[in-house]
Amino acid sequence: MSNQLPLALQLREGHDLDNFHAGDNGLALASVKAAAQGEEHQVLLWGGEGQGKSHLLEGAVRHAQALGRSACLLPAKELLPLVPDVFDGMEQFTLLALDDVDRFAGQPRWEEALFHLYNRVMAGGGVLLFTASASPAATPWQLPDLATRLAAGPVIRLQPLDEQALTELVVRRAGERGLRINGEAARYLAMRSERSPAALLERLATLDHMALARQRALTIPFIKDVFDW
Repeated sequence: MSNQLPLALQLREGHDLDNFHAGDNGLALASVKAAAQGEEHQVLLWGGEGQGKSHLLEGAVRHAQALGRSACLLPAKELLPLVPDVFDGMEQFTLLALDDVDRFAGQPRWEEALFHLYNRVMAGGGVLLFTASASPAATPWQLPDLATRLAAGPVIRLQPLDEQALTELVVRRAGERGLRINGEAARYLAMRSERSPAALLERLATLDHMALARQRALTIPFIKDVFDW
């Protein structure tokens, strides 16, 4: 398989199920964890950019591997430059996590390959996790049977985090980085940043670097200075 997949399918550090800040997405987290443990055979998560879909998939793969189960992450954007034959033999994994599966929509060869992979995995008792930017019904799949299969298991929309959840996320991740930030400064950062966990954590990483370089605390004046707000 390593010869067939010349990809850097490395899981990013810090993306675990335990540190996913769920907010109103408790059902999504529980469903993905159940799938990683073999208690659910299929889950599809959909939602906007930066809401944590990839985090959940990477966390599920890590969780499955920690339990001694074979698992593989397949990001669609890294597969598309290759050929659909890359799916051949993938059913050997106990769990397959396909990130941004809707990128294959409208591409007949990829859709057919994905359809057959789905059937092989299900026939072998494996588990499939999917993420997408829209629900199967709202995605322009050309192969109706594939759309039906993708909608066969739980289809869960990720909900954006509210102000309180975003603020809690900043405080929690700052603490993991060894940074101290009070609730007022964390709330200011959460409300001024793009309202997605991914974008917010990128800004926190920038603050971490700048705070170290300037030997400054994470205060509102410092945040304003760094981002010119």
